[in-house]
Amino acid sequence: MRDCRTSTAAKQAQGLEILGFPANNFGAQEPGHRSRDCSLRTTKFGVAFPMFGKISVLGADRHPLYDALVAAQPKAEGTEAMRKSLAEYGEKPGAESDVLWNFEKFVIGRDGTVLARFSPDIEAGDPRLGKVLDRALAAKV
Repeated sequence: MRDCRTSTAAKQAQGLEILGFPANNFGAQEPGHRSRDCSLRTTKFGVAFPMFGKISVLGADRHPLYDALVAAQPKAEGTEAMRKSLAEYGEKPGAESDVLWNFEKFVIGRDGTVLARFSPDIEAGDPRLGKVLDRALAAKV
């Protein structure tokens, strides 16, 4: 099995950018002030990619970025196990098009097209994600 950190570093050298958008929509895991959250995450958790201010990714106050992402890719790949897991913990997942939980991944091509969307439980080293990233990085603008 490949080390996903090595794989991610190699993809970053090819142009991969990972962006983080914290949201407090799931089990109140992101409480607090928008700007303070970013600095804590960087120092406490060693995040090595840009973290933006906290936004909403669900409901009436969903950020326009997520309106566009979800409209472009209404269904995440691989959500069945995650939906079952959430239900076992008493969480009621929303509509299939809703962001399911923290760490859901959207892959956006160099031209701005949303290429894929993956369930939160699909890890960075998952071959399904790697295949889409490789294809996106090989594309020319």
